[in-house]
Amino acid sequence: MMTRNTRRIQLVVATVLLLTIAVWAYRQRESAVVTLRLGEPYELVQKASPVLPDRNRGWGALPEVIAKFRFDDPVYGFTTPRSVILDLGMGGPDNRNVTSIRLSPQTKPLPLDDALSVVANIQDQLHRSGWRPFQYSEMRAIEDTPQLRSDLHECRFPMSVWNGGDRYQVSLDVGCHSVPQQPGKERYIVTLELGPPFWTDRSGE
Repeated sequence: MMTRNTRRIQLVVATVLLLTIAVWAYRQRESAVVTLRLGEPYELVQKASPVLPDRNRGWGALPEVIAKFRFDDPVYGFTTPRSVILDLGMGGPDNRNVTSIRLSPQTKPLPLDDALSVVANIQDQLHRSGWRPFQYSEMRAIEDTPQLRSDLHECRFPMSVWNGGDRYQVSLDVGCHSVPQQPGKERYIVTLELGPPFWTDRSGE
């Protein structure tokens, strides 16, 4: 017959086990990374990044993927902080290859200083890896200036475009997520897109 003390011990052991599993699952989520090279079959990307869903589960689950992102290129590689993976573009034979990715390098809307810090970190990596920012006035590197902050407070979104040689292009933009009735509560969302060149630089304009 089970004694009260034995029952208590079993409950304690079960609780510890559940907590251990919960901590493990949390750490797995915290350390999740999506790693890819553009042009790879999705199956290879998913194998290297188990946080991504199987293709046969459909793409509905993709917006729920939260992970760091690592562009695995020997020259133009870069990483992001924990991000919401929004979309993967597919192409090639039978639409099996990953040709682009769109993500938000944050997990929630951020105050302006924090959002600009995310942008600065990514742009610094791009610069050090040999990416070249557009010279077109509407798509230059995003710089933290009084004019930029004024534009963002008015929800005028800056956009920055960078070329990685003639194969890759990154666009970064900052959108406002503000509540007009709550001054000082403005929040901002950074979006990053990586894929083949789409935009054309118009230097001098």
